[in-house]
Amino acid sequence: MSWTSPADLKAQVQKLWDRGLLLSTLISGEEMFPRRLTLKGPDSRELSDSFTKVRDWIAQLSGTTKQYRIVWRSINHRILGANEIPSEIWIDSLDDALGLIGKRRVAEQFAALVALTRNHQPALLPWLAKRPLRALELAEEWPRLLEIVTWLQKHPRPGIYLRQIDLPGIHSKFIEGQRGVLGELFDLVLLPEEIDITATGVGGFCRRYGFRDKPLRVRFRILDPKLALLPTETDQDITVTQATFAKLEIPVTTVFITENEINFLAFPQVPNAMVIFGAGYGFENFGAVEWLRDRKIHYWGDIDTHGFAILNQLRGFFPHAASLLMDRPTLMEHQALWGTEPSPETGTLSRLTAEESALYDQLRRNDLGHQIRLEQEKIGFEWLLEALGRV
Repeated sequence: MSWTSPADLKAQVQKLWDRGLLLSTLISGEEMFPRRLTLKGPDSRELSDSFTKVRDWIAQLSGTTKQYRIVWRSINHRILGANEIPSEIWIDSLDDALGLIGKRRVAEQFAALVALTRNHQPALLPWLAKRPLRALELAEEWPRLLEIVTWLQKHPRPGIYLRQIDLPGIHSKFIEGQRGVLGELFDLVLLPEEIDITATGVGGFCRRYGFRDKPLRVRFRILDPKLALLPTETDQDITVTQATFAKLEIPVTTVFITENEINFLAFPQVPNAMVIFGAGYGFENFGAVEWLRDRKIHYWGDIDTHGFAILNQLRGFFPHAASLLMDRPTLMEHQALWGTEPSPETGTLSRLTAEESALYDQLRRNDLGHQIRLEQEKIGFEWLLEALGRV
């Protein structure tokens, strides 16, 4: 029988809890109760055919619980005579609802969070009302989160590293781990002029709220000994901040970019050239380096859909960038070394050459095989030397 059971009634109230509606009333004061629950009972035929089961169903509903109220109705059955059966189920109060699903103690914990927030940061009450279950997950950390919010209100756009925040018991790792939540809280309490709305997401947290961010770094090798930057005869493998790199204006004519460290380290000497190690999808690191716009740029990535997507993104900053060893002959020559690309890119890439687009389309359509990938480090070194000779 599909009649409503006590477990079904509990499940209905549990849904209200899972949606945060029960706890949010502690802030909004909205009246949800008395609240009628959905009740499905036996029809007239079932009363006659399954009277014993009906009687058991009534016993289950009436039971000993005091958390819901049953409204009864009288029926006169031609065979069974007059009987009382449940017609409505009501929850009369929030306390009864919490008791039915065993959440009274948890609700008391949330009420304590609300009281603390109302005393220290009342502007955050809407956040608690919107995300009460998330607030409960953060119950132990909530006092520290409020301290951080209060500190930033007093020190807007502080221009320091997160590690320099001077609050007892609060360290930068805690702040970094809670950037998502803190961002939502900061947005509620800070003035509009204290927020850089162009910076978004966890990666833009520091810039959005005026903290100093870890400097971006660029690692490169000078491939022409005559252009060595350091007065040594050792390999010129150098790492500098992005700001420093932008000011170097290294007197090379050609710049190679490769994503694999071994390829970067083994890249042979090339006159008037340098090689940069990796960027992935983060070419914003190079976008502000004006002197690169006057250099020949060759990008060497994996022959797979993401390799072409990265090349496509690079050309958004440097339209003149050319690909290196990312062609069909190279792919087919190394067929024995093909691997599988886990999550291929499938979107349209508008900055590829006709030849690159053709190969990209073949890869994303699986024309040559299922999710083919040739990693750049598997390409024979002699192929690199021949390609450099052509360049």
